[in-house]
Amino acid sequence: MIPIIASEGALAGPLGFVLIGAAAFSLPVIARRIGVPAVVLEIVFGVLIGPSVFSIIEAGTIDAEFITFLAELGLLLLMFLAGFEVDFERLERQGPGPVLTGLGIFGAILISAWVGFGILGTDSTNQRIFLTLLVSAASLGIVVPALRSTNRSNTSLGQLTLVTAVLAEFLSAAGIVVFGVWVQSGLSFELLKVPAMFAIMFVLLVALRRAAWWYPERFERLFASHDPDELGIRASLSLMFIFVGLALWLDIEAILGAFMAGALFAFVFRNTGNLEERLSGFAYGFFIPVFFINVGINFPLAELGDFSVLGKALALIAIALVVKLGPALLFAFRRLSVRESLASGVLLAGQLSVIIALAELGVDLGVIDDGLEAGAILLVGVTAILSPVVFKALAPPLAAAEESESIST
Repeated sequence: MIPIIASEGALAGPLGFVLIGAAAFSLPVIARRIGVPAVVLEIVFGVLIGPSVFSIIEAGTIDAEFITFLAELGLLLLMFLAGFEVDFERLERQGPGPVLTGLGIFGAILISAWVGFGILGTDSTNQRIFLTLLVSAASLGIVVPALRSTNRSNTSLGQLTLVTAVLAEFLSAAGIVVFGVWVQSGLSFELLKVPAMFAIMFVLLVALRRAAWWYPERFERLFASHDPDELGIRASLSLMFIFVGLALWLDIEAILGAFMAGALFAFVFRNTGNLEERLSGFAYGFFIPVFFINVGINFPLAELGDFSVLGKALALIAIALVVKLGPALLFAFRRLSVRESLASGVLLAGQLSVIIALAELGVDLGVIDDGLEAGAILLVGVTAILSPVVFKALAPPLAAAEESESIST
């Protein structure tokens, strides 16, 4: 991660405030009007104001440092909410059938990606491992809205796609962060920091579950809709910062701490009311957009002028699409048609914010270069726009899908 730099000026200059405020408010409105995800416009806006184009925000200035500080908070909140989105209750309710199917599909995606990058050729084994995990991820931010908008969340197609997406997002993100620790420390005692982190998480998990069981009335206030003290948000953010601090103390990437904090909260408290919406409100309303604007500011646009770099970026996009479409055909063994299976694969290929955060981690680790990071950002731009559209074209009419069918095996 980029370190948060303190500068002599505590706050940004007027230009920084004006640009951030105007962009955070107006870009989602414009994005909705033209039918593209807000994240795409936020990245493009960052490219325009950054040193690659108009140089309104220059590296090393107070404005740049202030935006970087806000972006770091946005990244932590993004990973926290990614963990928060894991629906453990759904996974338990579905039973082993869909979970095993999802694990099988995810395993097939990993193998396909490993073979694909082997054919393409990579600079090192570490790079091949990282890219394999990166393109194997899925985005619940793409999957969930697309399923809801087509009323297919409770169909066989919807349930299998959703479970696979949950597993792919969680396992890929966790795998990349653990891999990052291995890259930094190798096969040494330093690697024990990861299981130590999980052990601490397990202890907190047991403690929180017992406390919630014995004192339910005290925890109910965390999820009250009209709490003037907003204890639910305070508790969530406190847990996030505690885990981030713990990760930094163990010399582990802070985003792992944030992700684990969100997953822990989601596992312990299954019925959180509208807490997730309230957390998402200020996170996606300001801090996370600033993260994407900062991604655009630091986007290596000049790298794409090199045809070899551009070729790598396009190859990354191609592999990311193929490795989802092929394994998705295995859904036919769960009585989905070929068309439904391809629709699921297209939706699983859609990427949003988390893959950008993970690609940034890859650059920090030194396993991928700026060109491949640019490819990951382009992958988000392409799939975030096309995946929901192609899914709606491929998915069968609702009457043909088993609307009320729920997977129980």
